[in-house]
Amino acid sequence: MQPQPLDLLHLGRERVIGSYLLETPEGPALFDCGPATCVPVLKGRLRERGLELHDVRHLLLSHIHLDHAGAAGVLVRDHPELQVHVSPVGAPHLIDPGRLEQSARRLYGDEFDTLWGELAPVPQENVRETGDRVLGLECFPSPGHASHHVCYVDGDRTLYAGDAAGVRIQPSRFVLPPTPPPEFDLEAWESTLDELERRGAARLALIHFGIADEPREHLAELRRRLRAWTALVGDGASKEEFEASATKELGEDAPPYEQAMPLWQSYAGLARYWEKGRTRP
Repeated sequence: MQPQPLDLLHLGRERVIGSYLLETPEGPALFDCGPATCVPVLKGRLRERGLELHDVRHLLLSHIHLDHAGAAGVLVRDHPELQVHVSPVGAPHLIDPGRLEQSARRLYGDEFDTLWGELAPVPQENVRETGDRVLGLECFPSPGHASHHVCYVDGDRTLYAGDAAGVRIQPSRFVLPPTPPPEFDLEAWESTLDELERRGAARLALIHFGIADEPREHLAELRRRLRAWTALVGDGASKEEFEASATKELGEDAPPYEQAMPLWQSYAGLARYWEKGRTRP
């Protein structure tokens, strides 16, 4: 059966942040969990499927950004047997999220608590670093959006993509490249897109938001816009010019995209990429 996202109703808006429920050889698992502000809705979505949080054995994380993994510590506190799978790069930041929270509070200011809520540590004994296989799923690094990003592929060739396959608030066909600071890297993401294509997925499970059933076309559109937006900022577009251009492209679809990936953050990540590039030999 094709997976369907659990809509976490971030800030009350539909189809912005999702999670996925998977069946594994070791019982039910979640792919990404959203922020702590969405925990009551997540628990409600599980109950709609006849489950309580303590029935879920594993949490598979794509990466540690707060819209994908912010609730992990709160969930483990409620359910101490929950095993959290995360890349080796991201694991230390789950165990001690102090630097992550400090950085995010600088970025979001007074909106941090409203957007994300509590960022609790995950005990080290609950953290499992990912390898090539996780609970019978293929797992592989997928940097570009973030250095600590991984993707998973199940036996039905559903690729659980996190942010590596971009943002597409379906039914819109617009594929937005999420490029927040500080780790966006065009070359790394191009390599990741090559790998996503090589995996031959039948569908892409997007956190923002839904199932993309035409992976090849979707990834081609992401690659095209990733290059175009990077070039636009590299050619000297200001923040205002970039946002105006992107908003025009998005048209009436803009509001949920802006909530899932604010354009000012995309610009900041692109600008930082070029700043780092100019210092390279």
